[in-house]
Amino acid sequence: MFLRILAAASSALALEGCAELAATGANYGASDITLNPTVLIATNRKAVNGARGEPWFAPERASTVTVARAHLTPPDGGRFSLAAVGLGDWRLDGVEKASDVAALIAPAIGARDLLIYVHGFNQTFEATVLDAARLSESIKFHGDTMAFAWPSKAKLFDYGYDRESAMWSRDALEQVLSRMVANRAIGRMHIVAHSIGAMLAMEALRQLYARHGIALVDRIGAVVFASPDIDMDVFSSSVDHIGPLAPKVTVVTASNDRALALSRWFAGGMTRVGTAEKAQLERLGLKVIDASQQGWGIINHDLFLSNEQVRQVIRRAIEERPLDGA
Repeated sequence: MFLRILAAASSALALEGCAELAATGANYGASDITLNPTVLIATNRKAVNGARGEPWFAPERASTVTVARAHLTPPDGGRFSLAAVGLGDWRLDGVEKASDVAALIAPAIGARDLLIYVHGFNQTFEATVLDAARLSESIKFHGDTMAFAWPSKAKLFDYGYDRESAMWSRDALEQVLSRMVANRAIGRMHIVAHSIGAMLAMEALRQLYARHGIALVDRIGAVVFASPDIDMDVFSSSVDHIGPLAPKVTVVTASNDRALALSRWFAGGMTRVGTAEKAQLERLGLKVIDASQQGWGIINHDLFLSNEQVRQVIRRAIEERPLDGA
């Protein structure tokens, strides 16, 4: 948490950047999650009993997908609150299981968009839910918010377990997305995936497109891969297999992402998408945001949460606003 506050404070000092990262100055009003502080959950982690008997979820893998609602308390937004000085935070109060994916979406007049957050390496269940809430609130999202929590050991030296778990989870995520595609109470699905989670999301989208084809295109809104920890060659091949979904993809990169530099070393020097050259990714037909000049933090791997200008890029992608060149 301290590193995120430090990164947010540091990014505020940045006075220059690409035109595509310029603050929009738009006021989107209150986010839906602030008015109804609930995050929908889909997870293939094993359930365990929480301190008060709630069904929490552990790092171990489960054979089935569990769906639930997480009930939260937002930060106090008063003038003299901790949130006013950047120290307030969301709190996870409880988790309520649901019967199936369809039961998560409350009936409403007209279809509601859905924001799906897929976390990255080294994340607990609780951190995943809170990050989904922070993301939704910070971009003023209007619609329902879901977190897909795949099994992560949430330990710095268990990168291998997390990477294998992410790949193992692609069928589970595709299953969830397929059920959402079939649900007409949902408008467009927007996916924001971070780090290794971007690899998982890409694999699931590849399978989803193979299953649904062109009928899928209108149901998918923005796809944002933030600091994606994916081998560049593997990623290029996957882009070729998602057809018309590719132009919906926005990739947030940073050449000074130190977490991806370490991942590259683990991968034998193979380039990670999150540090690839902008022109190389644009040749694949993708939108690319180079946030290298925005990251003044120690690691620069979570700019989608810590940097206001990067969050506005995500907001604009969801609103389908054209992105100008740098």
